[in-house]
Amino acid sequence: MEAYINEFADNIWLYLSMPLISAVVGYATNVIAIKMMFYPVEFFGKPPLLGWQGIIPRRAAKMAAISVDTITTHLITQEEIFDRLDPDRVAGELEPVLNNMIEDVVDSIMGQHEPGLWESLPEMVKKQIYKRVKKEAPGLISDIMKQIKINIAQMYDLEDMVITNLTKDKSLLNRIFQEVGAAEFKFIGRSGLYFGGIFGTFQMIAWIFYKGSWLLPVFGLAVGYATNWIALQMIFNPKELMRFGPFNVQGLFMKRQDEVARDYGRLVSSYVLTPANIIEGILKGPYSDKVFAMIGKHVQKAVDEQTSFAKPFVTFAVGTQNYRDMKECAVSELVSRLPETLKHIENYANDALDLENTLSTRLQSLKPQELKSMLRPAFEQDEWILIAVGAFLGFLVGVFQLLVMFS
Repeated sequence: MEAYINEFADNIWLYLSMPLISAVVGYATNVIAIKMMFYPVEFFGKPPLLGWQGIIPRRAAKMAAISVDTITTHLITQEEIFDRLDPDRVAGELEPVLNNMIEDVVDSIMGQHEPGLWESLPEMVKKQIYKRVKKEAPGLISDIMKQIKINIAQMYDLEDMVITNLTKDKSLLNRIFQEVGAAEFKFIGRSGLYFGGIFGTFQMIAWIFYKGSWLLPVFGLAVGYATNWIALQMIFNPKELMRFGPFNVQGLFMKRQDEVARDYGRLVSSYVLTPANIIEGILKGPYSDKVFAMIGKHVQKAVDEQTSFAKPFVTFAVGTQNYRDMKECAVSELVSRLPETLKHIENYANDALDLENTLSTRLQSLKPQELKSMLRPAFEQDEWILIAVGAFLGFLVGVFQLLVMFS
């Protein structure tokens, strides 16, 4: 035993470097594992095998599908979203912009189809036409909104909208996971330092008594593997709070559920479930053709109602086909101006929907297993790669110690 003590004393700084190096290895491999989850956003290298893409960007479609399943199953449905919008209030919000637009639209339609007739009309008559159209426009908008709400399942696809917005901008998906899990990712790095130091201490003790050439590489591999694996497990397990004497133990995400919920609600309501994205989902989503068909039907009906008192004279003056063309033109004019026009309801929609508060509150009420099922897939499928990379880097450091420091 005295020989071992003397050996340790003579090489004390070399031996003490083992826990230090192991701590650094544990920290470095964990930090690298975190970076590999998110970066690079696009594949770097020679596909399909030589190179790397961050796990979350690479699995963007699957991550988005999991997120939308959580949103629609546990947090909010598209029916509830549209139930919160009052058609009459929407019409009221749009009335000022409609009033400014109507004269231009009427002038454009008449100028295209009956320029001579329109030019010959007295200004007073034109003003009466403008006034009549302006009076009826809010009712038309309200009716269209009511029809969208009644037939929402045939006119809007919330899942498609969420998946489209999350997959078209992979950096957004990265940002959501990074901000929601910021505390956990810091813990992963720190835990590598702590656990690496502990493993390094055992390595030092083992090396004092047995200097097998395999010992340092194997311990390096074990440090890289174990620190990554333990850190990932501690993020999600145990799901339920467990008490060990004076200590309370629970998975880090579950322990921070309220804070995670607030961050998730803020990010999703700010960048995914926004009024602008919801409106775009209506106008450009998979059911947009049905939306425009419904709008066209209502606009043409409104034109007929506006001219009903004098329709025989109108069709006689402009011709039956030209009258039909004018109605089609009215539809086209309205549809082409919808994206810009509907921007004016975004502030009202944001207040009415109150999505940040809704998402946060409902996420806070999820059971631990439900929360885990929402967040765990970001780590689970390819986490073995992260662990393997950590083990490989640890092994290389062990080889370096053997060949350079203890040879």
